Amino acid sequence: MKSGKWGWVALLAVSTMCFAKADGAWMKKVPQGDRARTNPYAANADSIAAGRNLFLNNCAKCHGENAEGKGTRPSLTSARLRIATDGEIAWLIKNGNLYKGMPSWGGLPEQERWQIVAYLRSLNPRSTEVEHAGEQQ
Repeated sequence: MKSGKWGWVALLAVSTMCFAKADGAWMKKVPQGDRARTNPYAANADSIAAGRNLFLNNCAKCHGENAEGKGTRPSLTSARLRIATDGEIAWLIKNGNLYKGMPSWGGLPEQERWQIVAYLRSLNPRSTEVEHAGEQQ
């Protein structure tokens, strides 16, 4: 019995390390063409409002009503999202990250995915400082 208990402890430890290491790994998978895409609905008040409604209907059950995370699901009001380009966020919504439990939302029309990006960006504005730091790398 003891070996069974310790086996579960070891499995949990290894799983935790794998998931911790994978944080942000999705950003490396985004093709350059997608990374460079710009949101046609950026900073549009109507699109942000529509994106909020779409978020509440599709994303809030995992990420929380205020996008601050829920259980093991990550907050979407984070430094990582402030650094990400709109194209990277759109790519993640479309393709998901099944390893981390994020399903693909490619079935949503592209316009709706971009509206969600507009809403998330309203929660995570990119500062000029962040944009310039990304250009230097």
